[in-house]
Amino acid sequence: MDGRARANENVKASEIATTAQLTARGISPARRRRLVREGELTQLRRGVYVTASALARSADNPARTHALHVVAALLPSKAAAVASHESAALIHGIDLLGRRQDDNSVTVTRMLRGPGSRSGVADVTVHVARLPPEHVTRRYGVPTATAARTVVDLARSRPFMNGVVAADSALRARKATRAELTAVLDFCKSWPGIEAARRVVEFGDPRAESALESCARVIFREHALPAPQLQAELFAERPWRADFYWPQYATIAEADGLAKYEGTARAISQLERDKALRAAGFKVVHFTWDQLFRETDRVISWIRQAFSSPSAW
Repeated sequence: MDGRARANENVKASEIATTAQLTARGISPARRRRLVREGELTQLRRGVYVTASALARSADNPARTHALHVVAALLPSKAAAVASHESAALIHGIDLLGRRQDDNSVTVTRMLRGPGSRSGVADVTVHVARLPPEHVTRRYGVPTATAARTVVDLARSRPFMNGVVAADSALRARKATRAELTAVLDFCKSWPGIEAARRVVEFGDPRAESALESCARVIFREHALPAPQLQAELFAERPWRADFYWPQYATIAEADGLAKYEGTARAISQLERDKALRAAGFKVVHFTWDQLFRETDRVISWIRQAFSSPSAW
């Protein structure tokens, strides 16, 4: 995408404004209410309005939509802050665990002395921390923590699994490199939670292709399973790729997201693949998101049974 295209994606001052700013532009309260009734303006949060065209431009872009929410949260106070943590992850397109699609809460970081986290605005969390220039970028025209700083912030302050989901996603999409993550870790070396963040970064792996696979990796580790190979290339009539592979046990585990079974052709292909792998002597275990989290012990048991089974199943 060239610079002009990126600039066209930026959130513009003309697209979003506070009540006071609209008044300064000559829009009376009566006219503002009429524009809202006619759908030309939408109240994004109390006292902040966005144009219909801005919403239309963001309709198929969740990252830009969240950037609008960040601007809306910061406009009334004119706070000098940057999108961070979950907000930065959403703007960068980094996977998050446990974030509802209808959750428009905002997280920002500012460089002022004071308590570590606080907010005077509903649905806005404010962190206070050092932010060197190399930890800040602009996305959609909004000051945002870099992808590497975002991963480390999440890994420092959220559960291990949440951090791994973000780290795997950022590495997989090449939004952050391991060298960039290490540089942020070194900068934050004395900060709370930094050792937890180091463990996340060390465990992070770009070969995990989804949040489900990232979560599975963590659960396998928690249950003391040997570390599997990720996205292993196997041959059974023709080359196949396995989500997780334990060569010492000839065992494959597949994390079944919905995309794997969208359409009859894909479902049939999956069955044919499993048949070929089993015929070649591999043992294949499938699990879904619900099974991994609601029947964790069963999933682990299936894999252990495959390890101990002498033949394909």
